[in-house]
Amino acid sequence: MNLKRITAAFSALALSAGIATAYPAPANAPITANAAGSKYDYGEALQKSMFFYEVQQAGKLPDWNPVQWKEDSMVDEDGNETDVCKGGWFDAGDHFKFTLTNAYSAAILAWGYLEYKDAVDKQGLGETYRNNVQWGLDYLMQCDRGNKIIGTIGDFSGGSTDHNIWCSSEVYLRKHHLNGGDWERPYDEIADSTTMALSAAALAEGYLMFKDTQPAKAKAYLEQAETYFKTADKIRDNENGAMGDMYKPSSWVDDCMFAAIWLYRATGEQSYMDKVEKEYIPLFPLEDQSTDKKFTWGLCWDDTSQGAALLYAQETGNQEWIDHVEKHLKYWTDGVGDKKIAYTPDGMAWLFSWGPARHVSATCWLAKLACDTIFKDNSAVQDKYNTWAKGQMDYIFGDNDLGLSYVLGMGEKQPTAFHHRTASGIHDDHWNELGKPSGGNEGWQTEYAHTLYGALVGGPDKSGEYINEVGKFEYSEVAIDYNAGYTACLCALVDDYGGTTDPSFPPNEEPTWPEWPVAAVINGTPAKSYTEIKAWAMNHTAWPARVAKDMEYRYFFNISELIENGLSVDDIKVEGKSQQYKEGEAGYATVSGPYKYEGDPTGNTYYASIKFEDGRVIQPTGQTEHRDEVQFRVSIPDAIDGKSTDGAWDVSNDWSYAGLGDTDSLKSEEALNTHMPMYVNGVLVWGEEPDGTVPTKSDYVPTRSAQKGSNADDPTEPSEPDTGDIDADLYGDANDDGSVDMSDVVMVMQDCLNPKKYGVNGTSSERITAKGEANADVDGKDGVTPNDALLIQKFTLKLISKFPCEE
Repeated sequence: MNLKRITAAFSALALSAGIATAYPAPANAPITANAAGSKYDYGEALQKSMFFYEVQQAGKLPDWNPVQWKEDSMVDEDGNETDVCKGGWFDAGDHFKFTLTNAYSAAILAWGYLEYKDAVDKQGLGETYRNNVQWGLDYLMQCDRGNKIIGTIGDFSGGSTDHNIWCSSEVYLRKHHLNGGDWERPYDEIADSTTMALSAAALAEGYLMFKDTQPAKAKAYLEQAETYFKTADKIRDNENGAMGDMYKPSSWVDDCMFAAIWLYRATGEQSYMDKVEKEYIPLFPLEDQSTDKKFTWGLCWDDTSQGAALLYAQETGNQEWIDHVEKHLKYWTDGVGDKKIAYTPDGMAWLFSWGPARHVSATCWLAKLACDTIFKDNSAVQDKYNTWAKGQMDYIFGDNDLGLSYVLGMGEKQPTAFHHRTASGIHDDHWNELGKPSGGNEGWQTEYAHTLYGALVGGPDKSGEYINEVGKFEYSEVAIDYNAGYTACLCALVDDYGGTTDPSFPPNEEPTWPEWPVAAVINGTPAKSYTEIKAWAMNHTAWPARVAKDMEYRYFFNISELIENGLSVDDIKVEGKSQQYKEGEAGYATVSGPYKYEGDPTGNTYYASIKFEDGRVIQPTGQTEHRDEVQFRVSIPDAIDGKSTDGAWDVSNDWSYAGLGDTDSLKSEEALNTHMPMYVNGVLVWGEEPDGTVPTKSDYVPTRSAQKGSNADDPTEPSEPDTGDIDADLYGDANDDGSVDMSDVVMVMQDCLNPKKYGVNGTSSERITAKGEANADVDGKDGVTPNDALLIQKFTLKLISKFPCEE
C-alpha cells in the first residue's frame, strides 16, 4: 500500500470539504470537535508520549517499535544483548538503566491505563499503550536477586562513566568496549525496599492489565510482585547503591503502602489491607516538626505517599483520607495555612528546580483521578480541581507567557536544546553547542538528528523563564519518570476531551547530513611526479547510528597525459604512507591500485582504493573514533631509463583532485570531497563517480527498519478482505461499539493504511472485524477506503445527516 498516496488523498479530500482531518493539529490550533473544549489535542500528546518511551527502549527492539531511526543497543559484535537484565528503558538522555525509575514509570503508566482503559482504547492507542507498559514490566521480572534487586546497569565507576560519554545508544557499548575491553556493562545489587515495592506495585498492576488476555504472563507478574513485596516489607530500609548520586529515596513506607494496596486490588487478600492499616499508616510520613500526615511535595519516584493516600481513599471511602487528598491538592492550589506551593508569575505551580513540569503534571494526574472517583459526589470540588489540572497541563502545552510548549514535537514553539544523546546524533562527543545558532570557530554540530516527539522537558524556573541550553539540565532534561504522571494525566484528559491520533505517525526521517563523508587535503607541497593525499574516512551515522566492517573510498585520476608522454598505467605506483592505525590493527587501511574505472569509455580513468581491514573501528562515539586518517600517494618515477618524466604528471584532469587545494585543514568544510566516493558494504554511499553516478539507495537498511517500512513501500496494494454476506447494522460504527464517533475514523484509517496489521485478517488484537468493515463501508461503493473515513468524520461533525449508502 502506498502510504503517502493514501495520506495525501485523504488530506486533500478533507481540505476540500473544509473540515479538520484525523491528524494532529498544532498545539495552538482552534477548538475542534476532535478535542471539544480544548485547544490542545490530548490524543496527539498521548500518542507522542508513547513514542518517547519507545525511543527509550534498551536492548534488542521488538517488532512493534515504530522508531524508524533507532536500532538494537547494548549488543556485542555478534549482536548478543549483554546487559545482565535485558530490555527496559534508558532512564533519561543517557544510557543508565535504573530499576527504580523503570518500576515507578511502569506503575504510573499502568495506573493511567487501568483507570481510563476505554478512553485510551477509543483513541486507537490501547495496543501501543499495553505494549509499552509490558516492556517495562518484563524488565522488572528479571531484576530479582533473592534478598536484593538489580539497582543500576551502566558504566558508573571510574573515569569512563556513562555521563562522560555522549553518543547514540546503538554504539554506546562500542565506546564502553574501547575503554574497558569488555562488552558487559557493570551493575549492582541492592537491598532496597523502595525499588522492590515499586516493582511489586507495577507487576501487580500488570496482572490486572493482562489477566484476561495473557493469563499465564499475568500470573507470573503477580507471583513476582508478591515476592518483591515480601522482601521489601522484610527489609524495610533503603540502599541506594550506584544510583545514590542521582536517585536517593528517603522513605520506604509510602512505597510499601502503595504496593500493598495494588496487591490487594490484584488478589483480594485482606492481609494486604490489614498491613496497610496496622503497620504502614502508623508510619505514614509526617510534615516536618508536626503530627500532620505529610501533604506537601508531590508524587514522584522519591515520594509515592500521596498516590498511596489516594489509592487508600478509593478503596475504603474513608473520609479522613479523602480529606487528606484534598488537603494535598489545596497545598498545590490555594495553600494550607502558611504552606502553599510557589507559582511562576505566569501561573504554573512550581515545586522544585529539577523537573517542575514533571511534578505539576503528576499532581494533575492525582487531581483528575480524584475528581473522577473520590470527589465524584462533590461537584464544586470536582470543578475546582478539574479546572486547575487542565489549566496546568495547558500551561505545559503553551499557555504561558513564553508561548513555549514544554513537550517536544508539539506546538509551534518548543525548546531547541534538550538533553538526549541518541536524539542528538552527535558523533564526536562534543555536545555543548547543540541547539545554538552557531557551532563557533570549530564548526561544532548544532543540529539535532531527530525529533524527540512526546518528551516532557524539565520546564521553566521559578521566574517563568526557560534557559534554552542543553547543558542546563534542570531545564533541558527528559526522563521516563518525567513522562509518567504526565502520560497518566493525558489518559484522563482524553477521557474528558477526546483527541485525534495519526495512523501514519511517526513520520520517516531522512538524513540531514552526510553519514559517511570523506575529507581530503594535499599532504605537503604539490610535486611534479606524484600526488600525496591526507584524508579522513568518517562515520557520522545517526539514522540509525551504526558501524560497518566493509568500508572503502576511492581516489580517481586520469592517465591520458601519461600515455601521451609514452608512459603506461604500469608506471603508476599507489602506496600507503602514514596512518592512524598500525598494520594488523582493525582500523588499518590497505592502499592499493591502480584499478581501471569501467565508467570511462576512453579507458583512461583509474582509481586508488583505500579499504579498511575492519571499518567498525570508525564509529560515531568520539573525536578520535569518528574518523580514520590515512595518507597515501599516487606517483610515477622521476625518470625512466634515464629520461625525465617531467610533464607527464598532470592533476588538472584528475576527478578526485578538484578542490583539494582549497584548504589545508581536514576540519574545514571545504575539505569535504564528493569526488572521493565512499562505499559501505559495496554500495556507493557518499560522493560522485566520474561518470556522474551518485548514491541512489540506502547504504544500509536494518532488518527491523525494513520490516517496519514494508507496508508503506509495497507497490502492490492488497485487496480488501472479503466480508462475505455480513450486513451492516449501524453505518459508520467501524469499531462495532454501538456508536459513531472519531474512534471509528481512526479504525478505518488504520485498516486502510496497514491492513496487514489492522485489517480483518490482520495481526493486531485491535484489528477491524468483518462486522466493522461492513459498517464502515458508507460511501455506497464496494470496499473500505479513506473516503469512508472522511464521510464518517463529516457525520460526527454533523456536516451530513446520513451516509450515501443510505440514500
